[in-house]
Amino acid sequence: MLVTSQDISEVGSSVASGKLVVHTDSPDETRTWGRRLGERLQAGDFVALCGPLGAGKTCFVQGLGQGLGISSPITSPTFILIRQHPGPVPLCHADAYRVASAEELEDAGLTDCLADSVVALEWADRVPQIWPEALYIVQIALHNDGRRLELSARGRRPTEALSELADAYSGN
Repeated sequence: MLVTSQDISEVGSSVASGKLVVHTDSPDETRTWGRRLGERLQAGDFVALCGPLGAGKTCFVQGLGQGLGISSPITSPTFILIRQHPGPVPLCHADAYRVASAEELEDAGLTDCLADSVVALEWADRVPQIWPEALYIVQIALHNDGRRLELSARGRRPTEALSELADAYSGN
């Protein structure tokens, strides 16, 4: 259902390179994978979300928030750039869709959030120069009637956490 047998072989061959590929059939399943990743995140982690309009980036971030223990509603920050959500591990949810440069996000306080929050940046592919060395990259694509989520990691801790996630759910 969430990870098909085709995906399991893809997961098995790609986890070593820091990549997990799953297919979801509904927004709830997309949120579930966000929650599963969110449960493994800690303050200072950066999640770069990439994908076309309507792919499910905000749904995934809603799941991240659930995994972090955030109780406030999570909506897209497109028009305000950054929304901060307090919780056991705070979430700084940002959107680069309408920015002209990475400096605009930095001036709005995005890099300041990294000290004590998880940062989730939608449309992150528009400002790759703001990405830290260690991060999670979530590529979401429309696929048949669902979504294809490709989670990858750079850096020791993100790669270890992603490998743990793949090990925990590769049987689903």
